[in-house]
Amino acid sequence: MTVAPGRPAAGGWRDGDPAGGRRWVRLEAPLRLESGETLAGVRIAYETWGRPDAHGSNGILVLHALTGDSHVAGPAGPGHSEPGWWEGLVGPGLALDTDRYFVVAPNVLGGCQGSTGPSSPREDGGAGAWGSGFPRITLRDTVRAEEALADALGIDTWAAVVGGSMGGMRALEWAATFPERVRRTLVLSCPAATSARQIAWAAPQLHAVRSDPDWRGGDYHGTGRAPTAGLGVARRIAHVTYRGFGELETRFGRDPQDGEDPAGGGRFAVESYLDHQAWKLARRFDPASYVLLTEAMNGHDVGRGRGGVAKALRRLPARTLVAGVSSDHLYPLEQQEVIARHLPVPGTVRVIDSPYGHDGFLIEVGRVAGLVRELLADGG
Repeated sequence: MTVAPGRPAAGGWRDGDPAGGRRWVRLEAPLRLESGETLAGVRIAYETWGRPDAHGSNGILVLHALTGDSHVAGPAGPGHSEPGWWEGLVGPGLALDTDRYFVVAPNVLGGCQGSTGPSSPREDGGAGAWGSGFPRITLRDTVRAEEALADALGIDTWAAVVGGSMGGMRALEWAATFPERVRRTLVLSCPAATSARQIAWAAPQLHAVRSDPDWRGGDYHGTGRAPTAGLGVARRIAHVTYRGFGELETRFGRDPQDGEDPAGGGRFAVESYLDHQAWKLARRFDPASYVLLTEAMNGHDVGRGRGGVAKALRRLPARTLVAGVSSDHLYPLEQQEVIARHLPVPGTVRVIDSPYGHDGFLIEVGRVAGLVRELLADGG
C-alpha cells in the first residue's frame, strides 16, 4: 500500500507536521468485503496529531459519527468547512495528549471526505464515479479498511479506540474483530445492535433521498445536479432524533422565526433551525454516502456470526468504558447498559447528564475529556 503525501508504507510514518493535515493510504490489493465482492483502489483519508513512539504503541484511534470526518481538531480552512468536531479534546496537555499519544482519525470507507466512496472515481474499469455501482458495505468492512491504515502506520496495537454513535459501533467492531490489537476502548452513545426503532427512524430518511428526482438511481455524480433536497429532508428527520426534546422546547417553544408569521405561511423558529441544519449538511455531504452509511448502521450487530451479543462483547478489552447521554432518545441509556453488562469486566454506564440529546456526546466535550482521562489513567 502507499501512503501520501510523503509517507512510506514501510514503517508508515515519517517526521512531519504533527498537528492534523489530511493524508491518504491507498490499498495496493483490492479490499475483500463481507459480501464476497472486492473493492479496488481503496483510499482512506486520515489526520494525525502527535508522534508515534519508537515501538508504535502509543496510537489512539478516534472514530467519527455518520456525517463526521477525520477533522477531529483544528480550525476550518482548506479542505475543512468547519472546525474540528471534538475541539478541545486533542492537543498538548488535553485529554488526548499529543505530547504523549499519536492520535489517528480516519474518514470512514464509503464516506465523502477523502476516503473512497460512491462519489469517488471508479477503479474497476468503469467511467466516472462509482455511484450506484459502489458495493454495499458493513461496518466490519470499514474496520477492515482501517486495519490496513493501522498496518501502513506501523501500529500493531492501539493504546485505545474511541468513538461515539456510528464511531462507537465501529469501536465495538474493532475490539471484537481484532481483540489482540485494541488495549482499551471508549464506547459512547451507541447500541450493541441497531434496534427496530432505530431502523424505522432511518427508513424515511432513506426514502427522502431516493425519492428526490435528482437521485437518478444513485447515478447523479457528474450530472451537475444532486438530490440535496432529499438529503435536506433526511437531515431534518435525523436532527429531531439527535437533540433532546426538552432542549427544543426551551430553545424554541412556539416562537416564530424573526420577521415571519406562521399564521401567514411563515416558519416557526424551530423550523428555521431545522432548515439551517439541512442546508449545512447538503453543502458538504454526498447523499449517496449518507444512504450507504445509514444502511451500514442499520445492519450493525456486534453479535452477528459471533454467537450473539453477549458472547461477542466478552471479546472486548478488560479496560472498556461505556457512556451515554441522559436525554438521548435515539440511542437511549438502556442500550449502553446492555454493553456494560456483558463486558469481560462488567461495569456501569457513565452517564453524561446533558439536555442536548444524542448530540451531547459531541457538545459535552469536558465530560468526554473526563472519560478519556479515566480510560487512560493507569498508563494508557
